[in-house]
Amino acid sequence: DYVELTSFTHKPYYETFSPEVPDNWENQPMYNLPLDELIGAIDYALNKGYTVCWDGDVSEQGFSFKNGIAINPQVEDVKEIRQDGYEKFVTTDDHLMHITGIVKDQNGTKYYITKNSWGAESNKSGGYLNMSESYVRAKTICVMVHKDSLPKELKKKLGIQ
Repeated sequence: DYVELTSFTHKPYYETFSPEVPDNWENQPMYNLPLDELIGAIDYALNKGYTVCWDGDVSEQGFSFKNGIAINPQVEDVKEIRQDGYEKFVTTDDHLMHITGIVKDQNGTKYYITKNSWGAESNKSGGYLNMSESYVRAKTICVMVHKDSLPKELKKKLGIQ
């Protein structure tokens, strides 16, 4: 009942492919979406009361679990930065976390409330951090969502019952 979604420009959209990343040792196929639709699917699931399993890169300068934040300092051309990082193995699939909600800061910047598996006492935020939308756009390898959390139009494009 769960599907994995990804977004990379070197493969056709709305089809499955197996991302060439070291931790995808089972060669699991994932649905490839345009980046805006991947973010839209995450938001839709969260707004419908579902949570999202996030697989991505936490070895970046902008990731500070200690401080409860993950930001992307390079906010322009995220689509190109994302693809380049993937192809050069700079963006890796080194950690899974659980996205549980969305918040905005005083400037209107969107963040994803994310529970880490390192324990509630592992940082001052009770084991949570806020990942900026820009960070999620740049450093996500894939997400896993329940198929019922997808918009009907997207399910139709992907051929999901």
